[in-house]
Amino acid sequence: MQQEPEITFKDVPHSDAVEARVREHIAELERYYDRITACRVVLAKITQGQHKGNLYQCRILILVPGGEIAINRANPNSHAHEDIYVAIRDAFDAARRKLQDHVRKHRGDVKVHEPPPHGRVKSLFPDHGFILMPDGQEVYFHRNAVVNGGFDKLEVGDEVRIALVEGESAAGPQATTVTPVGKHHPVP
Repeated sequence: MQQEPEITFKDVPHSDAVEARVREHIAELERYYDRITACRVVLAKITQGQHKGNLYQCRILILVPGGEIAINRANPNSHAHEDIYVAIRDAFDAARRKLQDHVRKHRGDVKVHEPPPHGRVKSLFPDHGFILMPDGQEVYFHRNAVVNGGFDKLEVGDEVRIALVEGESAAGPQATTVTPVGKHHPVP
């Protein structure tokens, strides 16, 4: 870290043990991502009134190349935050998740989802049908597999997306969900 971490106690008496815990959490974040340039932590007491206990809030600002990560954890309904250590833990858990997201984006690690399998209705019978896949494979489906009870609206040649399972049918793969693709939803 380029700058020494700043830890501020606001309406909370300074405690070496609490400060040490915060520094441990900061060190864990640095072990995960060593390019953190600065970290500011503010520990504050939120007064609830005469008859309720005080809650603690832990605000964290982490500066990283390309941005900043801000955490403002105050859940007034969470009595667990009557313990300052729990408030700190929850805030740093959230900071770790946001830091992980930042690192994934920075590295370009973005999940790519494959489009669902698709095909065209080849044949229809009173209670089932077959879908012809682009690779020439035929997939069985039962009328109950068509979403929103749309089996009776299907026609031979209609494009559909499917959820496919192997081994469900003696005749080969079976579609467990069949979704008709409308004219405004072209198949990828």
